[in-house]
Amino acid sequence: MERAETQVAVPPARSAAPSNEVAPDAVTGAVRRVPSQQRSRKRVEAILDAAERLVLADGVEALTTRAIATEAAVPVASLYQYFGDKEAVLLALAGRDMEEMDAQVAEDLAALEVLSVAGVVRAAMQAFVAVYRRRPAFVEIYLRGRTNVAVARFGRAHNVRVAEALRSFGIERGLCREDLTLDAATLAVEVGDRVFQLAYEDRPEGDPALVEEGITMMTAYLERYATDAGLEGVPA
Repeated sequence: MERAETQVAVPPARSAAPSNEVAPDAVTGAVRRVPSQQRSRKRVEAILDAAERLVLADGVEALTTRAIATEAAVPVASLYQYFGDKEAVLLALAGRDMEEMDAQVAEDLAALEVLSVAGVVRAAMQAFVAVYRRRPAFVEIYLRGRTNVAVARFGRAHNVRVAEALRSFGIERGLCREDLTLDAATLAVEVGDRVFQLAYEDRPEGDPALVEEGITMMTAYLERYATDAGLEGVPA
């Protein structure tokens, strides 16, 4: 029998804007202009890549639009054609990597042969570790850059969306009971988020032992809402 496809779709932060229109971030209000021409899209990617290099070299707080423009070899005025401010650049960078993160979580959950609360927690957390390993600038922006108000709001909003998606997945697959509220699911995701912040605070590669402790803690919390199937495991 062919196995049913496992999908966890995290809702996007905002609806895609039409080409060449201004797209304000629904959470932070940061403004970004969405280009339609290939040449303009390449310029935007060059700006984001330049910002990524600067974040890795100097951190989030030291980033300025002028420095980004200089690193990208574009006039400051060109940067402002696409991004309203530094926060908009940071959020575009975080959003680009977060899309990869969400895709990695979905891919790793789809690879599970047995579904259980413990297995879903471990797969999701390890998916984050995999992307943090590939995207060191994401660690700087998303985990270490929370002193920036826009980044902090972005992180909080994404955590809620992840909680919504995983809660729905768990209930639909019979792993969790209906009394797992969105608030409880969000608390679990927030705990995992804080574990990552601590694990990557001083170590670029993260602290595997601390991540493992976080997995244990989140699993124990969420298993309070698990069905028998969610505790024992069921075929995916």
